[in-house]
Amino acid sequence: MISYKDLLKLFWEGHDPTSRSWSTQYKAAIFYHNDEQKKLAEETRDMIEATQKIKVQTDILPFSRFYVAEAYHQKYGLRGHNEFMREFRSIYPSGEAFMNSTAAARVNGYLSGFGSSATLQEEIDRLGLSPEAQRRLLELVKKHGR
Repeated sequence: MISYKDLLKLFWEGHDPTSRSWSTQYKAAIFYHNDEQKKLAEETRDMIEATQKIKVQTDILPFSRFYVAEAYHQKYGLRGHNEFMREFRSIYPSGEAFMNSTAAARVNGYLSGFGSSATLQEEIDRLGLSPEAQRRLLELVKKHGR
């Protein structure tokens, strides 16, 4: 579980707020469920504009409905690493099972630059990876100084 405030922090760290969305399908937006979340989103946007001296193009919108992205958009960081994809394809032969896999989501996060080697070390045995893939994942995370 993560707080909305922490989620906003992660979003802004991994997002270019100066880019305007070029389509509804690929819209960069922050969605809120209530007035408190709207206020937090606007405060973080305003802080980024003030500190970075930029105009934020990211929309802040009320949540209405969630759409699951197409399978080929899922686990983007992981998909760039064939060695791990081979293992997950053998564990999750269906696209839906892979898409819903918590282990694949965790590995995707590590490969995308989120999470420390210490946290990975604590959970690596629960991710379903072979010893060689475990070693390689730890090596990649440590290589990037996390």
